[in-house]
Amino acid sequence: MDMKNFVANNEAEELLFKVLVIGDFGVGKTAIIRRYTEGVFYQYYKITIGVDFALKSIFWNPKMHVTLQLWDIAGHERFGYMTHVYYKYATAAIIVYDLSRPTTLESVVKWQNDVKNKVTLQNGQPIPIILLANKCDIEGVSINSEVLKTFCKQHNILAWFFTSAKENINIVVKLLSIADQAIEYLVEKIVSQRSDHNKPNRDNLISLAYKPNYKKLKCCGT
Repeated sequence: MDMKNFVANNEAEELLFKVLVIGDFGVGKTAIIRRYTEGVFYQYYKITIGVDFALKSIFWNPKMHVTLQLWDIAGHERFGYMTHVYYKYATAAIIVYDLSRPTTLESVVKWQNDVKNKVTLQNGQPIPIILLANKCDIEGVSINSEVLKTFCKQHNILAWFFTSAKENINIVVKLLSIADQAIEYLVEKIVSQRSDHNKPNRDNLISLAYKPNYKKLKCCGT
């Protein structure tokens, strides 16, 4: 598709969606966002204070231009008063946990409940959520697909994915894959559940992809 002509004809519907990226401190939220939006990975990141965000535009189809806004919520903000402010107008959420720190998976439900208690779609339904099992590049980490599949089913999480910001596993799209289809499903969920086309929309989507050297690390949906 010729993107210049695509933009020039001004026929595409402009939508902006706010997506929360949450999870305990140190799980790699900032690294994932930077890898996706900037294509880079740094060994060390400063601890996020409060909230940060990044933007990315997606030409969803010839008639729809989506801008996703990724809000990087500091891990220590959980259950704090400010999360109520940060979550406002969110249309989806991505919860991240660290495969090398099992306790961060235990926190996923707490983060999910925090979101459910503080933000809903205009129709009163909970916002769609996916789970990222991050740092899958670390040797010796326990990767149990069945446990994650059952976990997501029990807690109504749409889908889960193994990710690594360091090795760019399932983050920047390079090839069409199951994971890519799953993130499309997430965006489709957001689009189908929106009740007001003119609500605030703008920012980053974490586009999840497949990497040939990691065929065994496939995502599992609900």
